[in-house]
Amino acid sequence: MLPEPVTAQTAAARLRKQPGTIRQWARRYHARQLGTIDRATYYDYGDLAAIDGFIHRGEPVPATPELRAAHRDQLRAA
Repeated sequence: MLPEPVTAQTAAARLRKQPGTIRQWARRYHARQLGTIDRATYYDYGDLAAIDGFIHRGEPVPATPELRAAHRDQLRAA
């Protein structure tokens, strides 16, 4: 799946969280960063949504974006 670049503000609005929460997740869970343009950092929305899902379900968040993507792929296959 192709990454969807979003800022912390955009991801926060979509996930109904505060932008600070998104930035904290990015640091804590090493969310996939796609780059910085004009001092705005862009993250992969799919990775942030996966982190949100793990937290919402009360499951431990896998340590890397690759492990989270593999888990998403397993869920889709099931």
